[in-house]
Amino acid sequence: MLVLVLLLIMSAVSSAQTLDRVRERGRLICGANNALLGFGYVDSDGNWSGFDVDFCRAIAAAVLGDANAVEFVALSAAARQPALQTGEVDVLIRNTTATLIRETDWTANFVPTTFYDGQGFMTRKEYGIETLEDLAGATICVTKGTTTELNLADVLRARGIPFTPIVQEDANTVYDSYEQGRCDAVTSDKSQLAGMRALFANPDDHVILEPTISKEPLGPAVRHGDDQWFDIVSWVVNAVFYAEEVGITSENIDTYTTDNPEIQRFLGLQGDLGEKLGLDNQWVYRIIKQVGNYGEIWDRNLAQLGIPRGLNAQWTDGGLIYARPFR
Repeated sequence: MLVLVLLLIMSAVSSAQTLDRVRERGRLICGANNALLGFGYVDSDGNWSGFDVDFCRAIAAAVLGDANAVEFVALSAAARQPALQTGEVDVLIRNTTATLIRETDWTANFVPTTFYDGQGFMTRKEYGIETLEDLAGATICVTKGTTTELNLADVLRARGIPFTPIVQEDANTVYDSYEQGRCDAVTSDKSQLAGMRALFANPDDHVILEPTISKEPLGPAVRHGDDQWFDIVSWVVNAVFYAEEVGITSENIDTYTTDNPEIQRFLGLQGDLGEKLGLDNQWVYRIIKQVGNYGEIWDRNLAQLGIPRGLNAQWTDGGLIYARPFR
């Protein structure tokens, strides 16, 4: 009995450790990309922006009351795993695909997917390449140690398409090499291709091919062993999904009225959903007021890249964005 009590006490302490640490320091530490326009990007004045960046801010709004109470840590693809495992960051939101190996070997828990993506290829329009078979004999730039590298080898070799991989340590080197003509094509998630193309000197000279060779569900990840923190980050994501679904925006939340009991619980007008997460009942209000709903986050960051909503449309519009019930 004593052993069981000790285990329960240890479990309770562990479950609250990240929330307590974030509150004590007064800021959220978020691992992010700093060089991918539309998702995680730092401008010449040091300002962070992007789709993933806004999800970091949404968590800070919910937990700390201030969407700007975030310390961003710029991480390369290779640095993601150790940064999360060692506690250097409280949450990883850096265009990262949820996979079985990452959940087990990285000891990471992925919350609901925020962006459904797939791996594709970009090449120069002048080459006239349209299909995967057209890439036969091509040199293809790819980032080392990513699911992208594995997919490239698996899919093209399975289809009998010969190619030469040009493997680079980080994404910046990959795209520099491609833009300078050291490889015929570059492969990554299509969202990344669109973001990097927008930074090229002549974006219109490059085309993202139609074929998609993988499923890449991207989203935030937290460490194993802290269920309360996992719940908080998960329900922050659900909150921005649901707000768009029911038409609550940063502009109308102060005047929004409803008799729907689920929406009243969602907004903290009834019940104690915030308390169940270790938060107050204004947590959703702060997220939407300070950061916005999913559609607002999308339009602010991704409209400029011309990325269609596609699978990232609300489930009511034929997409996969589906908030879990607030009850």
